[in-house]
This record gives sequence, C-alpha cells and structure tokens, in this order.
Amino acid sequence: MDLSVVVPVYEEEASLPELAERLRGACSGFDYEVILVDDGSVDGSWGVIEELCAEHSAEGSRFRGVRLARNYGKSAALASGFEEARGELVATLDADLQDDPAEIPALIEKLREGRYDLVSGWKQEREDPWSKTIPSRFFNTVTRLISGIQIHDFNCGLKVYRREVTDAVHVYGELHRYIPLLAKREGFDRIGERPVEHHERRHGETKFGPERFVRGFLDMVSVVFLTRFAARPMHFFGGLGSVAFAAGFLISLWLSFEKIVLGNSLGDRPLLLFGVLLLLLGAQLFTTGLLGEMIVRPRMEKNPSYQVSERAAPGSAGERENGRTKVRVSETVGEAR
Repeated sequence: MDLSVVVPVYEEEASLPELAERLRGACSGFDYEVILVDDGSVDGSWGVIEELCAEHSAEGSRFRGVRLARNYGKSAALASGFEEARGELVATLDADLQDDPAEIPALIEKLREGRYDLVSGWKQEREDPWSKTIPSRFFNTVTRLISGIQIHDFNCGLKVYRREVTDAVHVYGELHRYIPLLAKREGFDRIGERPVEHHERRHGETKFGPERFVRGFLDMVSVVFLTRFAARPMHFFGGLGSVAFAAGFLISLWLSFEKIVLGNSLGDRPLLLFGVLLLLLGAQLFTTGLLGEMIVRPRMEKNPSYQVSERAAPGSAGERENGRTKVRVSETVGEAR
C-alpha cells in the first residue's frame, strides 16, 4: 500500500462526511487507506466513522476506524493510528477541515524529490484568532532555536512521513507537536517544509485552551531533555552538580581564609549559608546523576539506543530498517516491497 492517512478525531461529527469526500479526491492517485481514530468523542463522531467504513464496502472500503476507550489526547490518537498504518508513507491531518487534504500529494512529491524523512506543512497564512497564533509563533520560534530544525510550524497537523519514521518515534502526552524533534533524535534528520493552505473552522469548537500553554512549555522542556540527556543523565545532573559544588567550595574556601587569616566573624554572614547550600545542592545533583545512570544503563544495554538506516552486503542493494521489518527502499512510492 502506498499511503496511510491517519486522522485523529475528537467531536468532529459535522466535519467528517466532507472530510471523507475531500480525502477520496486528494488520494485517488494512490493505493491508500484512511484511519480515523476516535479519541473518546461524546458526540456522534463514531457513528459517522462506522457509516464511512461500511458505506463503501462494496467497492473495497478505504476507511478504517479505531475507537479509543476515552479521551487520551491527540498524541495517543496519533500513536494508535501509526500502529495501525500499513502504507509505505504515512500522512496526518486534523479532522476539523482547517487542514486541506488536497495538499497531501504536494507534500508527498516534496518528500520524494527531496529524499526527506518527513515533510511538515507550514500554515503561512493562518486562519485562526490571535489567541492561537501568537502563542504558536512563540513556541515555534523557541523550538526552532533549541532544536536547530529550520521549519516554521512544528504543530501543523498536516505532515507526511516515511513509514520507518512513524515506526521509530514514540508519541505520548502532548509530544505530537514535537514529532520532528523526536524524529531527529532517532536519526531521521532530513526534515522538510512546504507552505499549505489553511481554512477557518466551520463546524464545532476549537479544542485549544489556555491550559495548553503550560502543557506545551512543560512538554518542550521534556522533549529537550529526552533528546539530549535521556541516555546520559549524568551529563545533565552531574554537570549542574559539579558547577554548584565548585561554587560552594570556592565560597567556603574564601570564608575560611577570612576567618583564619583576617580574623573576621562569620556567624552573621549570609554568604556562609549560601556556600553550604551550594555544596549540598551540588552533592545531591551529582548523586541524582549517578542514580539516573544506574537506572538507564540496564535498559540501554538491553535495547540499543540507535536506528540502523541502511545495510550493504556483497551482491545486494542497500536496505533500510523500519524499526519492525526490513524493507527495500525505492525511489518511487508504491515500488517498495
């Protein structure tokens, strides 16, 4: 199968019929499937999904439905869809009709021509209120500076991936907005971007609320730590601990010099308390790093922390690992078998 389209759905009953029709038109040139993941909707979304799956069964339904037991969040819905996907390429988009399915072929073309691992949409002209656009621009700017990935819209739901990328990344919590960072962590650093058309929401209500600002910031901190220090916690905690301990030691050394040589009283010096605090903090951080290494080391020895991209052997072409099964890489979609 050429293409799997994964669509997280949460209370989008009114949008689904039109979305399905647009997807049929946009993906007609591919051997494709559409996986609609109902993330615990309480409206009639699941009923519409069942109708879509059954409606075209006579001609071979292109639609499959997955219903989660409750509302786990977009990351869980995407992870479930990635697990179900059977296509050589995987596309994602939101179900609210703000992402245009007609952009999918162009994203696939860019991915194939540029030999990218994933291509993200860029909502260059965004049809959203300022309460969504301003925080989004802030997070995108900070994420771009921290990650070094030069794309403008990390949180765009419209993306196309090679299958081996979705097999390798593990999405949970609110990390769906940072999938490019997770992909880069696994060695898939060929990341492209293409401007896509964005539409106003016509049905339902936005699921974007103020609490997502805080969750987004905390997830950004988490993903930066995971991508840089998950396999080597001593480098993070040990580094901070060493700096704190060294600063505390120098302060204590200076105060000792003042007491012994200059005869100054130290009982009322706040600097003494600060120096002792830094010594204790440094020792604690250093110990935390050692404990982290003890916890991580057995897991790292059991599960290698790397992805094999290609292998070459006498008399055979290069082969790429997709994380679960080995597939031969082809230049054109649909030829990889």
